[in-house]
Amino acid sequence: MVDVVEDATFSDEDWYAEELTERSYVRCTFTRVDLTEAASRGTVFEECTFGNVRFNASRHTDSAFLRCTFKRCNFFEAEFTGCKMIGSTFHQTTLRPLRVIGGDWSFVGLPGADLRGITVEAARMREADLTGANCADAVFTGVDLSGAQLHNVRFTGCDLRGSDLSALSPATAELAGAIIGAEQAVVIAQSLGFEIR
Repeated sequence: MVDVVEDATFSDEDWYAEELTERSYVRCTFTRVDLTEAASRGTVFEECTFGNVRFNASRHTDSAFLRCTFKRCNFFEAEFTGCKMIGSTFHQTTLRPLRVIGGDWSFVGLPGADLRGITVEAARMREADLTGANCADAVFTGVDLSGAQLHNVRFTGCDLRGSDLSALSPATAELAGAIIGAEQAVVIAQSLGFEIR
């Protein structure tokens, strides 16, 4: 049985190394909560607001953060495996180094985010907003970026192999040193108007 908490407020609480399993938080507010080294599994946060929350070195597996808002949070060395982050937005939040393995991050709002050196593997990021995001030297392999907003994104030195780059306009992105596969090169060449024969 899942323990459901609705419309609650948590402030200045120490949840260090807490294990959150099979819980559900709906429309809750978390302010200055320390989730350092915490672990969640099968936990759902829906329409929750996180302000100045520390997720440092936390581990999340098969959990969901649906339509949540993160303000001035810290995800230093956090890891998400098979998690859903659909529709969540990040503001003035530290997101590096961060590791994402699988899961669904579609419609996530990360405009202007500093994502240098993060790792995202085999995740879905359909229609994510990465406008002006700095993804230099990051790893985005096997990521579904279809429909993503990539205007002024910085992919310099980024490993993009196996990712859907159909929404990428090379004219409005920084791509020096980015690594792609042959099939992706064809897609990009076609987007520039080249005819491949």
